[in-house]
Amino acid sequence: MLNMEVEMSKELFSPVIETERLTLRPLEADDAVSLLAIFSDPEVMKYWNTAPWAGVQDAYNFISASNDSMLRQESLVLGIYARSTGELAGKCMLFSYDKGSKRAEIGFGLSRSCWGKGYIGEAGEALIQYGFKSLGLRRIEAEIDPNNYSSARALEKLGFSQEGLLRQRWEIDGVVSDSALYGRLASDRLPLHI
Repeated sequence: MLNMEVEMSKELFSPVIETERLTLRPLEADDAVSLLAIFSDPEVMKYWNTAPWAGVQDAYNFISASNDSMLRQESLVLGIYARSTGELAGKCMLFSYDKGSKRAEIGFGLSRSCWGKGYIGEAGEALIQYGFKSLGLRRIEAEIDPNNYSSARALEKLGFSQEGLLRQRWEIDGVVSDSALYGRLASDRLPLHI
């Protein structure tokens, strides 16, 4: 019985989630080149708290660290794949998972070629529902640069409310930026237009 519970628990942190147009699943080593193409793009990384990736080793390191973190049940990092082509469109994650407090932070990264297609809303709501229903989360948080208007709109469409502002939170390559904090509770009403 205990073995089955351990297996079931491991599966919670390596799901395959299907939506109408997307498949969310753990990243594999074969995704490294596609992942690098996305996260070496300065436009994609403009509002991140890290610099653009410099080489394919950055992608391999990210995949390895993500999979290790999921084995330790500290985070859930899934690739976003277009079902029609199998192409890697980006990644979504629930991280800073706190089982005791039933909360996690959500994050996304999407290839520029996939911007404006509604993938964040589709993948985001699927991941949020997985967090609430399967992981038992009560609260999901997000932290973004307040100048990242696209992410702010996406979070608001996903039912998040801005809850605060942390001034001068990050410094990347000499640029100091604030962080806007957002939250969504399992008890919040579902967004009407995803």
